[in-house]
Amino acid sequence: MANLQVRDIDDRLYKSLREHGSSEKRSISQEVILILEKYLARPNTYDVNPTDEFLALAGAWSDDRAADEIVSDIRGNRSNSTRFAGEDSVFD
Repeated sequence: MANLQVRDIDDRLYKSLREHGSSEKRSISQEVILILEKYLARPNTYDVNPTDEFLALAGAWSDDRAADEIVSDIRGNRSNSTRFAGEDSVFD
């Protein structure tokens, strides 16, 4: 059976692996093997490359209004928004 050595692993990641493995009664090595097996066993979840799908949307939006009218509409909606008007807002 082959051996795999991983160097320079982040201390927090190592601690997380140790804690999760321990909670499941597994060693760190067993935990890493299980994670790798689960990851590699997943079928490709995307039928289409997400980047290609996103790029295909470029220019897909159309509007009969002129650009100045669209910009004016967007700015008007932004200035009339009450979304962050509350006193308990993060932006107070």
